[in-house]
Amino acid sequence: MPATSTNFVTEYWTDAFQRWVLTLDVLRQRGNTYFERRGEIAPHVLAFDAKLVLDGRKFERPVNYVLAHIPPADGVTLDPTKRPFVIVDPRAGHGPGIGGMKQDSEIGVARAAGHPCYFVGFLPEPMPGQTIEDVCCAEARFLEEVARRHPEAEGKPAIIGNCQAGWQMMITAALHPELCGPIVLAGSPLSYWVGVRGKNPMRYLGGVLGGTWLTALSGDIGKGKFDGANLVANFESMNPANTLWEKPYGVYSKVDTEASRFLDFETWWGSPVLLNAEEMQWIADNLFVGNKLATGHLHTADGTRVDLRNIKSPIIVFSSWGDNITPPQQALGWILDLYGHENEIVETGQTIVYTTHQTIGHLGIFVSGKVAVREHAEFAGCMDMIDLMPPGLYEAVITEVTEDTENAALIDGRYLFRLEPRTLDAIRALGRNDAADERRFETAARVSEINLGLYRAVAQPAVRTMVGDEAASAARELHPNRLRFAMFSDRNPLMEPIKKMAEDVRKDRAPVSPNNPLLALESVTSHWISAWLDSFRLARDSMTEAAFVTVYGSPLLQAAVGLGAGASDPHPNIERDLAREAATAHSRAELETLFEKGGLIEAVVRALVYIRVATGSIDERGFGALQAIRAMRPPTERLHMPDLKKVIREQYLLVRLDEERAVRALPALLQATDEERRAAFDIVRRIAAARGALGEVEAGRLHRVQTLFLGAAPLAEAVA
Repeated sequence: MPATSTNFVTEYWTDAFQRWVLTLDVLRQRGNTYFERRGEIAPHVLAFDAKLVLDGRKFERPVNYVLAHIPPADGVTLDPTKRPFVIVDPRAGHGPGIGGMKQDSEIGVARAAGHPCYFVGFLPEPMPGQTIEDVCCAEARFLEEVARRHPEAEGKPAIIGNCQAGWQMMITAALHPELCGPIVLAGSPLSYWVGVRGKNPMRYLGGVLGGTWLTALSGDIGKGKFDGANLVANFESMNPANTLWEKPYGVYSKVDTEASRFLDFETWWGSPVLLNAEEMQWIADNLFVGNKLATGHLHTADGTRVDLRNIKSPIIVFSSWGDNITPPQQALGWILDLYGHENEIVETGQTIVYTTHQTIGHLGIFVSGKVAVREHAEFAGCMDMIDLMPPGLYEAVITEVTEDTENAALIDGRYLFRLEPRTLDAIRALGRNDAADERRFETAARVSEINLGLYRAVAQPAVRTMVGDEAASAARELHPNRLRFAMFSDRNPLMEPIKKMAEDVRKDRAPVSPNNPLLALESVTSHWISAWLDSFRLARDSMTEAAFVTVYGSPLLQAAVGLGAGASDPHPNIERDLAREAATAHSRAELETLFEKGGLIEAVVRALVYIRVATGSIDERGFGALQAIRAMRPPTERLHMPDLKKVIREQYLLVRLDEERAVRALPALLQATDEERRAAFDIVRRIAAARGALGEVEAGRLHRVQTLFLGAAPLAEAVA
């Protein structure tokens, strides 16, 4: 009932008081959950049952990581030929489980598609002496175990690495390329220096703070442990409007409906984990400030270089323009660091697929239900198609199926998945550093090394002497990102009456009318506070960028740290890998011998490549037709997916090397009966036409292929 002029004040303040009490009760529940989870051995937020498979704490080089199996849903029979999925959660301050926090999640969509699912998580406390390299070795062992458990699978395990787990799995894949299937990088930074002026201020933070000496100090204050709450605080500081006002006000203003969602999220967000100080120092020195992964200057303890070009499985990059932690430039800039031309991607044998969401934020990439049922579901459903793609750079385009979509029966679900070939100019168009900016970051990295050395020589011995176990524990307990949870729990005597008050309020809840003028004033005030805090953020970020650009752009400072005069190459040359170059040259020479070798399968694939190379675009309808044709063959006569992948790549490279020679050589592959040749051409026609009517160029190429397969018979007669 609408409020009158005589009671709207009373109505508003009654509702405001009740919302205040209920909000305090929500915070009380959050604090109690914080302490409950601290008492658990392996706290997580998975919405699925998980059965331990391997415990990294028992390895020769122990780590706090575990491999768990996610059983299939009740009544679901898994296809043993489907590749398993391994979802790896980020250890970036928070606890594990975000990749399976909901039914509509990365785990959920892979599980629903009938794939065996595994989860790589971690425990709150690191093992003594554990390093990032140890973790990568453990993850390689996890992948070996997953592959061993699924010998009939027609593909290596597909990996989804969220945020920090993405770069970690890329290191693992570069060192153990034989273990990995397609790798999905969800919001994963690989190029830490790249960005756009006026945006992406987080990349300046290391330089503005003087380098990574503060990381070393934090580890010493923690007695050899780095508190993940520091990383959480760093993330939150990027958006003070959301952290300081919008999130708490969102609970207060919608406490009747928002409490459950808020508590679910805070269960994950409010459980900081620990890292060994050595682990965090390695990350800060080599990645955040040093940027050594994308540029090929990262080495293992035994001197092995981590070269991302060694990865032979498809790499799928999922980023978003709404992500202020890992913007598209940092998710994709490594491609420009490694390659000077898209042809080099092909020569290396890599398949790189990327897509950019327009609005979703960093965390939404992992936990948004809309993203799960669209992007992640499409990637999961089309993973075999991606795995079969010829090497090169592609953009994934996902569109909704409409009534006008041709051959919709070949599409699985509501969306059409299409891969469009791209050049490196598409990545450059996202934004990149110029030579002067690259030089500034290089200067910041050298200043960081100097400051870290000074800290270790001058201050570190004293700090380590003064800090004991009790002081380190107290420092963690008093961290604001932990204290804010504890102070509202039942352990605080002042919160004792809140539970009873909340129960009474719920019995007599009197929500304010939507048209109450004071409620409108509250909303306006909230928007004003958010706008003010956002203005503060913009001013702070502008000053941060200006300070970085000015200080590290100084020719005097650049000379002082050993950078000579002149502009730096914005993409320094990657250290040569002679073994890989020799292997590439050998493969190229071997291709020359394969133009006239093969049979009907090679002829069909070469013909399809020739027809489609004119446009380059490939969507799931062609793959669906291929799968349907393949399913018609008895299992014993089907070409296994790894063998088919080899044939497709080989024939693509032959057509690319010399298109005309490859086409003229088709008759040499067609040493078969007329009936077999007719059947082979029918497969070519059906797959080529799966997307609908062919364009003029493609139709002309199909007619030429028909002539080579069947002679000069009219097309209608040939396919009758």
